[in-house]
Amino acid sequence: MSLNLQSANSLCLLRLSAIGDVCHAVAMVQAIQRQYPQLKITWVIGKIEYQLLKHLPGVEFVIFDKSQGWRSYFNLKKALAGRKFDLLLHMQVALRATIASLAISAKQRIGFDRARAKEGQWLVTNRSVEPLSKPHVLEGFMGFAKAIGVEELAPRWNIPVPQQDTEFARDMIPDGGNTLVICAAASKAERNWLPERYAAVADHATEQGYRVILCGGPSDLERQLAKAIQSIAKHDVENQVGNTTLTQLLAVLKQASIVLAPDTGPAHMAVTQATPVIGLYAHSNPGRTGPYTCLDLVVSVYDEAIASQVTGDITWGTRAKGAHLMEMIAVESVIERFNLLSQRLSR
Repeated sequence: MSLNLQSANSLCLLRLSAIGDVCHAVAMVQAIQRQYPQLKITWVIGKIEYQLLKHLPGVEFVIFDKSQGWRSYFNLKKALAGRKFDLLLHMQVALRATIASLAISAKQRIGFDRARAKEGQWLVTNRSVEPLSKPHVLEGFMGFAKAIGVEELAPRWNIPVPQQDTEFARDMIPDGGNTLVICAAASKAERNWLPERYAAVADHATEQGYRVILCGGPSDLERQLAKAIQSIAKHDVENQVGNTTLTQLLAVLKQASIVLAPDTGPAHMAVTQATPVIGLYAHSNPGRTGPYTCLDLVVSVYDEAIASQVTGDITWGTRAKGAHLMEMIAVESVIERFNLLSQRLSR
């Protein structure tokens, strides 16, 4: 049974991380805003994720900086002192989020259903979303909107970026050109594809008339992977890794024709900008965590990987383990998806 929020004035959303997940959450927030424009929405969010969403219309952000250790909880309690919300959407299954929720005073506290409310979440909520057997993360989040009576659940995104960031992206990728943007690095090295295989796809794209640009964050892992791809590729590959803020990267992804990425935040950022994504998956089920609007473009070896590790029924969301699973993804499979998509875009 859903709640009716016509008389409610305030809602607090707790979703701290990660980039891909907060992109999914934006679609839910904006679905709520369309149905309940009177609601004042406060979002407790991670420090890095805030940098991507800080221009979101109609949302007040309260930053939870986990790097502060135990002080982060006291700082959150101080930031919300004296405030009481009509509703809390507790959308993160993590012990730190369970503890952080204790600083949020709310009449109604909605969490995941009992099967998904792990890490003690069920102890700090008094209502739950309806159970879903095999949801994509975005669909799981939309369950919160449904629980409060939102009727239009089809995802739509409006993540504004400053005009100067849009101009930055248009200077890098002018309108009208065919550009493949490769965001090669995931947060863990084992989820990265091999540099020589990225290079092979980059060379193929170049030979098909595409400009190829490497993008990503400033970590050593990302920089090293980008340099390796550049050194192996036969054709020029432009390296912009570490040269963009999150909002600049979002604008660049909007300008791109095609994005190639493993299971990483920029893949989901591209989805919010309606840019097609070729996702590379081995460790996680793309049906749960893949680029939501581009699941038909995913190259996945997850089924084979998990079948070799688990016998019998496989719990939804179970990850395959191993440092070399991404090696199972063949260059030919990715080029096939690229060609299919390139033909689709040229019509």
